Amino acid sequence: MNDIYAHVSVRILEKEYQVSCPASERTDLLDSAEVLNAKMREIRDSGKVVGLDRIAVMAALNMANELLHSRAKDKALESNFGPRLKLIADRVDAALGAGRQLDL
Repeated sequence: MNDIYAHVSVRILEKEYQVSCPASERTDLLDSAEVLNAKMREIRDSGKVVGLDRIAVMAALNMANELLHSRAKDKALESNFGPRLKLIADRVDAALGAGRQLDL
């Protein structure tokens, strides 16, 4: 697929960055930059971390941790509901199969 690239300007902690991405992902990039900026501001404003690079690393670690927790929740939901959904699908298939046999 040959996407047209967009050149996007994002502002994170009062610093401007030029980023290229597929045009179809422009909105996602802007949303991601907004989330990152908010996380970095939160860390900076806490006063516990000094320096842009350290703030960025802390933000990345926090966001990676949130991602891992989200994935763990997704796996738990999948393992809880996956077998139940299969059981329901099997019952529906059995019921439909029984209905087809009666029609013959």
